[in-house]
Amino acid sequence: MNEILEILEKDGRITPEEIAKMLKLKPQAVKDEIKKMEKSGIILKYKAVINKELVRREDSLARALIEVNVVPQKDLGFEKIAERIYSFPEVTSCYLISGTYDLLVVIEGKTIHDISRFVAEKLACLENVRGTVTHFLLKKYKEDGVILKHKEENKRIAISY
Repeated sequence: MNEILEILEKDGRITPEEIAKMLKLKPQAVKDEIKKMEKSGIILKYKAVINKELVRREDSLARALIEVNVVPQKDLGFEKIAERIYSFPEVTSCYLISGTYDLLVVIEGKTIHDISRFVAEKLACLENVRGTVTHFLLKKYKEDGVILKHKEENKRIAISY
């Protein structure tokens, strides 16, 4: 992968000047390269990794990973059904995977009941969907290569016999 991309992937807030210094390039050359990658769709967006455990609010969302088994369509494969699934606003990510299931779908909802309703009423009943398995995310330890620190929770009292 391009060295500029590797640096930006680790820290999206780093300046072109800092990248230029690291790579011994001219700042304008780095700016031009970044602009070119943005225009061509290589760089899609810059984002912050947020530890939602530390900013838990009443509007925090429940998340689930859903394994989806589908029947691929003739001459289209998995593309059409994947497109149909990732078009739902609840879906944050959708991947074609190897193994027992075909697609891995990440969704968010206000509650686990909203997610359950989404699976039952929108996802599982789609034509070409043969089955689903839902895994609710209970706690994140690491995301996008960043270890997430957690609030101090109540320490359990050790019981000895």
